[in-house]
Amino acid sequence: MPGVRHTGHAFGLVLLLACGPAGAEEKPLPGSAVPEVRSLDVLSKTYLVDRKYKSMLGPESTQPVFLSQAEPPEVLWVTGFRAVMVGADGATPASQEFMCHSNLDLNMNLHRRLFGLARDLPNRIFTLSQGQQEIRFPEGFGLPVLSSEPFRLTTQVLNHNIENPNLQVRHKVTIDYVRDADLTKPLQPLFQLAATGMVLVDGKDPYFGVDDPNTAVHGEGCLVGTSAQQTGYLMTDPQGRRFSGHWLVKPGRQVNHSNITRNMNLPFDTTIHYIAVHLHPFAESLELRDITAGTTLYHSDVKATQGKIGIDRVDHFSSVEGVRIFKDHQYELVSVYDNTSGEDQDSMAVMYMYLRDLDYKRPF
Repeated sequence: MPGVRHTGHAFGLVLLLACGPAGAEEKPLPGSAVPEVRSLDVLSKTYLVDRKYKSMLGPESTQPVFLSQAEPPEVLWVTGFRAVMVGADGATPASQEFMCHSNLDLNMNLHRRLFGLARDLPNRIFTLSQGQQEIRFPEGFGLPVLSSEPFRLTTQVLNHNIENPNLQVRHKVTIDYVRDADLTKPLQPLFQLAATGMVLVDGKDPYFGVDDPNTAVHGEGCLVGTSAQQTGYLMTDPQGRRFSGHWLVKPGRQVNHSNITRNMNLPFDTTIHYIAVHLHPFAESLELRDITAGTTLYHSDVKATQGKIGIDRVDHFSSVEGVRIFKDHQYELVSVYDNTSGEDQDSMAVMYMYLRDLDYKRPF
């Protein structure tokens, strides 16, 4: 497959083996029970950056990806995902300021049938953007898939800073996985749920999916705001209210509380083991709060790019022990933006949470 390359290394030994000779193939140590981590490299199409593009408005494309086409199909465990910007040759490093996002989706209708799942799940399993360009699950955890399942990789570029550019860039994306057949002990299965910050665009009461909101029970509720796009990223709740997950921030400081309980639709009490955070420039932080318990589960800070519009780092969460989360609790996201640009800016606030899957059963 053009633009695709497979490699392998020993699970949990990447840092140790990375100091070896250039081009050396990483393999498990003799007699080791550590399974081989296989890596699939995928290159996006080449993008021409010839003007300024705000977040979500630059050139993008979608392409199919298969981790393996082994026959018969086998169970694989996805353990990591990373993305960097490179030049048109697919190898020369390029500035990460052109990264808008790299999204990896599964066909969840197919996935549910293959794994016998009754609950709904989002198609999106990974998003990487400025500030976080790698997800690596805690050792002993993974997302189970079948080798026959098709992924869809969507990549997009942006340019906040350079006037009249003439540049060609690509996304280089790597998916890490292990074969179930190589495991000497089982991995803990994860599934992904996204919690999305929102503003109310149309309707009464700024609480997504809440029939009779009560501030003491359901939190402050989100702001009334304006969508950053005329179409897309609009969500309608069962009460008929419309919300936007991509909204405008006026100049100045904005603190937005979004009740995400209905949006998450947690199927059972479980533990969170990884959180990736997606924010746009001018964000300061994103916080996950348990309203019922009155506690903060995770607070992610942002390091902005100095002298430019952009993000250098967004904090993420990773834990073998995990953090407890409860189906009957109320939860909210609290996003903080400080728009110092003097003009309206677009924003998003998403936590991609990877939780232990208590319903997992091997498909065969």
